[in-house]
Amino acid sequence: VQLQASGGGSVQAGGSLRLSCAASGSISSINVMGWYRQAPGKQRELVASKSNGGKTITVDSVKGRFTISRDNVKNTVDLQMNSLKPEDTAVYYCVGFRDLGLKQRINYYWGQGTQVTVSS
Repeated sequence: VQLQASGGGSVQAGGSLRLSCAASGSISSINVMGWYRQAPGKQRELVASKSNGGKTITVDSVKGRFTISRDNVKNTVDLQMNSLKPEDTAVYYCVGFRDLGLKQRINYYWGQGTQVTVSS
């Protein structure tokens, strides 16, 4: 699976950005697409994900501000980020994986990172 991400950039606090990611290749090997982020000196964390069936997971720190959407026909996943805060500054990675349930996940694929910088 190849993941091609776009979007990101620099914005002032309170602004908005949109990230997009398109998957190609062996799409059947994944059933979840989403976004991770990694800030300097911190571990990579899941921001939001959405399964083929529509199950959505969003980290508490972005709830009410970020919205994830998927197009299962086009194999794309977008992340609309509103009311951005300086603490949202990070490299954002598109991700695809297969969730087997019972907290088992396999077949992780990563897109190239895209920088999001929020200034105060």
